[in-house]
Amino acid sequence: MLDPIIVGKTIQRVREEKQLSQEVVSGFTDIGRTHLSAIERGVRKPTLETFFRIAEALKVSPSALVAEIEEAVKKAAN
Repeated sequence: MLDPIIVGKTIQRVREEKQLSQEVVSGFTDIGRTHLSAIERGVRKPTLETFFRIAEALKVSPSALVAEIEEAVKKAAN
């Protein structure tokens, strides 16, 4: 099962690497900042549509974001 904390931390890491605030990303995704914060903390799971919106706001392809998550899952398993 996919750990929502890993998904959220990966999204947060990519967002911070791109030096984007939660406010900016939430504005591009049309979701609230608190919702994005909950996703990044692993409290909420993004829907597929929200995941695609987040990837677009981060200027990465959804498949690239999934690859980042897969890498984080592998690291967590070791």
